[in-house]
Amino acid sequence: MSSEIGVMALNRKRLAAMTAAVVMMSATGSTAQADEGLGTAEDPVTVRIIANEAFANTWQTTLVPEFNKVYPHIEVVFDGVPYPDMLAKMMLDATSPDPEYDAYLIDDPWVPQMAEVGALIDLKGEDIAAITDDGYDWDDFSAAPLAAGEWQGVQYAVPVRSNVLLRFYNRTLYEQAGLDEPTPEQTWDEFFADAEALVRDTDGDGQDDVWAISTYFVRDSLTPTIWQSILNANGGNLLDEEGKPAFANETGAVSLETHKRLLDYAPPGGLGHGFSESLQAFRQGLVANLFNWGSIYKATAVDSASTTLTPDEVGIQVLPVGTENAGTHRGIWIAGISSKTDRQEASWAFLQWLTSREGEAINAALVGSFPARLSTLESEPAEPWLAPVYETLKHAYAVAGEGGMWRIRSPRSDAAQQILADEVARGLAGQVEAEEALGIAAEKVERALR
Repeated sequence: MSSEIGVMALNRKRLAAMTAAVVMMSATGSTAQADEGLGTAEDPVTVRIIANEAFANTWQTTLVPEFNKVYPHIEVVFDGVPYPDMLAKMMLDATSPDPEYDAYLIDDPWVPQMAEVGALIDLKGEDIAAITDDGYDWDDFSAAPLAAGEWQGVQYAVPVRSNVLLRFYNRTLYEQAGLDEPTPEQTWDEFFADAEALVRDTDGDGQDDVWAISTYFVRDSLTPTIWQSILNANGGNLLDEEGKPAFANETGAVSLETHKRLLDYAPPGGLGHGFSESLQAFRQGLVANLFNWGSIYKATAVDSASTTLTPDEVGIQVLPVGTENAGTHRGIWIAGISSKTDRQEASWAFLQWLTSREGEAINAALVGSFPARLSTLESEPAEPWLAPVYETLKHAYAVAGEGGMWRIRSPRSDAAQQILADEVARGLAGQVEAEEALGIAAEKVERALR
């Protein structure tokens, strides 16, 4: 019933918006192509969306059928693209005179680039407000994920797959090592004390076969997020109030050395571990801790087709506490509408549904995507395994917001992130000392951001 009421309200706004458009076109003599609306049984409308190939197919087969129960005449087609290629492809499409996509799924730091080239429409502007459900509550979003879609006071995108760096731990391995289960208050010193006991030879052959940790160590654009979460937890920042690098100091070096020290308790070849390698090591029960993106929880603790673990075995919480606070890192996938699409209404219908309380609950239960709405996080989840996840998310969003724990936000953020990836990787590999790596990175980042 609530879905039907929402659609009725949306249709009333749609009629008003269409009437206003007709009046304006008559007054101005405009020949702009009219919005294709929500489609009909005889003439459905297709919305094309570019997305990370890591989850594009799952959303196509799982979420789109749920959406079509409410909007049966809107065909949503996801085009999955490898993460490293996404920004370039989106920018190329957005600047094309005839773009292919109606909406874009955008990683946290990319909104400024997309906004600078005029690729996105203001989702709180008059055009979208005219076709927005009266019950769509902007104030219900948690501040940290919603802010990922904002740039210079304009809301260009909404959080559709909220994510944060979190700590996963294997309760069985902690118990076998004779250790208490870690808490969200555990410090880095306490973490490393436990790590000594977690690296073990379990079969008596004289070789360690279980380790304490795996995470990002390889040269990758996301590897610096581990160092940055430690930096922020120690009270450091990437940039100062003037927008200049502020990490080439003792706090930054100590934080990078902490990241590097994790290798002492990682499996052999840990320096080559990134997202996939660390994830597989944890799923196979080879490491007691994993620092990775929280949205992998369902496929790591619930889905027997992809993991050997169960929800009872997997704990989830923020990263260890530094000198100031706990650690995490915001990595929100937000979605915005192309400023050039003639399928604005259908595109917003899908994004609005996906980010409604109903859509978030479906996305979380069926796919494992994290919600961003306060009401969703405070509600009783549809699946029992989501309860501890929701509690951790509330904590992590607060920590991220208080500590400014996200990548550089700038139209040149991608270039800055690649510089950090290069120099953090050199520091982790021991090719240069931490101070030198960060000093070089600071000089290059400052030039890139000018």
